[in-house]
Amino acid sequence: MNELIEKIKEMSSAFVAEASMQAEKGNKAAGTRARKISLDLEKVLKEFRKVSLEESKK
Repeated sequence: MNELIEKIKEMSSAFVAEASMQAEKGNKAAGTRARKISLDLEKVLKEFRKVSLEESKK
């Protein structure tokens, strides 16, 4: 579970960096990368939810 949390932190940081580059500098490629990261982050968050529910049942 700790590994998932670390992965979420890393992906969140990367998302914020890319989204900021798009918003502040108009970097279209950064926007594309941010959207890709958001899709990957969604998958990891779903995995976290599943693992978290399993942990709470113990």
